[in-house]
Amino acid sequence: MSLLEELNNDIKQAMKDKNKDVLSVIRMVKSTVMNEQINLGHDLTKEEELTVLSREVKQRQDSLTEFEKGNREDLAAGIRAELAILAKYLPEPLSDEEIIELVKDAIQKTGATSPKDMGKVMGIVTPQVKGKADGKFVANQVKNLLKG
Repeated sequence: MSLLEELNNDIKQAMKDKNKDVLSVIRMVKSTVMNEQINLGHDLTKEEELTVLSREVKQRQDSLTEFEKGNREDLAAGIRAELAILAKYLPEPLSDEEIIELVKDAIQKTGATSPKDMGKVMGIVTPQVKGKADGKFVANQVKNLLKG
């Protein structure tokens, strides 16, 4: 089932349940997916769908950080609820240990020896963790392993 089909099914269910919050988030995501499809001129691949979802999650995480800094717990709670809804559409997140193993493998494959080689390592790791891990965490792991 494609992401759009899943979103359509969930929209119908949210309408039946009269859940306006879920309905609003799913409609927003569906709109973003459809716009991306129009921009690219073809049906989205699984990877492209994941990219769109990851972008939506990242935007909300950035907003959450700002709301928390500004002591706007009312707005932060809404963003947390949206993130919980979006989590359903993302693949299972990788554990910290799995990420570290992927980074170690990439370092070994590239022969990276210093922080200057970070780009090479990230080039291999990023596609493997897309939508499954926070990019900042991955970058920090790469830096730490290349320093040591």
